[in-house]
Amino acid sequence: MLCPLHRSPPNARLAGVLGSAARLWLTALVMMLLAGCASTPVLDPDALRTLSPRVVLDEVPFHPQRDYQCGPAALAMSLNASGVEVGVDRLIEQVYVPGRQGSLQPEMLAATRRHGRIPFLLAPRLDAIFAELDTGRPVVVMQNLSLPAFPLWHFAVANGYDLNAEEILLRTGVTRQDRVPFGRFDATWARSERWAFVALPAGELPRDISANDAVDAVSAFERVQGEEAALPAWQAVAERFADHAMAAFGLANAYHGNGDIDAAVAAWRRATILDPDLAAAWLNLGLTLAHSETPGSARTPLTRAAQLPGPWQQQAREALASLEGGTP
Repeated sequence: MLCPLHRSPPNARLAGVLGSAARLWLTALVMMLLAGCASTPVLDPDALRTLSPRVVLDEVPFHPQRDYQCGPAALAMSLNASGVEVGVDRLIEQVYVPGRQGSLQPEMLAATRRHGRIPFLLAPRLDAIFAELDTGRPVVVMQNLSLPAFPLWHFAVANGYDLNAEEILLRTGVTRQDRVPFGRFDATWARSERWAFVALPAGELPRDISANDAVDAVSAFERVQGEEAALPAWQAVAERFADHAMAAFGLANAYHGNGDIDAAVAAWRRATILDPDLAAAWLNLGLTLAHSETPGSARTPLTRAAQLPGPWQQQAREALASLEGGTP
């Protein structure tokens, strides 16, 4: 049995917990309170130089939010914009928690994967949102529209920005287009620890993402959709992060799952070069070679895997003993 990747879900917050009337009243009150203290966040000048000064993604579909349904509405806008034909009613079944009258972050990410898209969490910076918008991708954001002591969690979709006016454009609630000053938006977004994601087809990556975050996102998608659907995503990750051992390891596993043994062996070899202590790569390489036309070539990787401490050590020792006994 080959060694898979394992990752953990993020912390969850509930969004969509007030009806429209209460939401509008409380939001108005909070916005008045925030107006006096919100200041324009500091933006990275180097990042800003790479961006268009103004972006408006008018083509992003708009779904007005019903009571408590900000999560399904925001997710429908994001998925529709990426080419997935799914309605709000279908998503309500998948992300809405009736007993708590709202949607949780893990459900939003899980539903995105079920519909064949990879949810990539963005770096907690405004320019990370702007970079995706500049690429033509709407971004789902989570805000706390109230004060910390009385949280009012809310999902919206960013579909544009204006650097000169210092405004971000949102599709939110029943408002098709809302222009919000950077400072006011950041004050509400910061209370969610600046949680945001973009939904992309397999093979596309956010403009700004770390290797570890990309590996986490693709491995979670693979567990839902399988190696065949995830292969283009692993290829993109391994190409961008050519020196990252786990990217090569994930690519090798996907190749193996798709029956491309030669490509899998080559990718596992690269993973062991990039990280000589990656026992799972040595083990998968050895197990695969043990069942090849030249099983003797499995001895070196299995020996290396058996020497490294960790959960794969015993399986490597058993495979090596089987190989030495002539029954690979």
